[in-house]
Amino acid sequence: MKKIKVAIVGYGNIGKTAYEALLAAPDMEIAGVVLRDRTKAGEKGVPAGVKIAEDIMELGKVDAALLSIPSLSVPNEAAKLLEKGINTIDSYDIHGEPMLALHKKLGEIGRKHNGVAIIGAGWDPGIDSMLRGIFEFSAPKGITYTNFGPGMSMGHTVAVKAIDGVKNALSVTIPKGTGLHRRLVYIEPEAGADWDTVFTSIKNDPYFVKDETYVMEVADVDALQDMGHGVNMVRKGVSGQTDNQLFTFDMRINNPALTAQIMVASARAAARLQPGCYTMPEIPVVDLLPGDRDDFIRRAV
Repeated sequence: MKKIKVAIVGYGNIGKTAYEALLAAPDMEIAGVVLRDRTKAGEKGVPAGVKIAEDIMELGKVDAALLSIPSLSVPNEAAKLLEKGINTIDSYDIHGEPMLALHKKLGEIGRKHNGVAIIGAGWDPGIDSMLRGIFEFSAPKGITYTNFGPGMSMGHTVAVKAIDGVKNALSVTIPKGTGLHRRLVYIEPEAGADWDTVFTSIKNDPYFVKDETYVMEVADVDALQDMGHGVNMVRKGVSGQTDNQLFTFDMRINNPALTAQIMVASARAAARLQPGCYTMPEIPVVDLLPGDRDDFIRRAV
């Protein structure tokens, strides 16, 4: 079996768990880790023996790159790699128009350079998006509520850490029900930082502006860290002309581990798809699974 050679770009929480998921994948091979500064490999915990590069081209042949980097860095990084003919997989989590614009941009680059980009390959967006689609075609008329948490939101936490005056941060999502959420933001400010400026920047950030948000100063953010998260999804609707169809989905997860696992599965799918850009609802489930397609069909029917 020819293995898919995969590079990990960035080595934070998702990068570390992506490494573990790649080790467990029977059809994957770790090409190496890409860091902006290779001298920080030990500090970041990159295992001994793994190739380290500051430019992905130093790793030789790479089929796919897992972008374990902040969402705001994804568009430029994915574009650069796609132009080299390397498939890209990211967990971009900015919903709405930014996601659509990225889909169109990377789709054009992928088709031009014979590459595949899979965007939003996580659990939301990602597998939750797939489930919402299943719920909707099962009961076309109705309402779906997606309730996140309680738990750490990686995207929101990274957004706060990027704000001037913030030394360290943690954003916790608390579900209020019917798709509404409260954001609890814990920060360690930089010495001399203006609290009012930091507070206003967080409240006005696109990640927080639509939600009830509380910002609190703490002495040690790391003492509060917990990678657990979860989702409860409910749809009540109509199948044909029959009312009161009720679907629920509930999970409790380790946030980075699940995100990384889905990204690894998406790297497999990327090797099977035509050039272009895809969100997860656009990908056949069978393409995400290892093994032979016929075996899956036998098990599924």
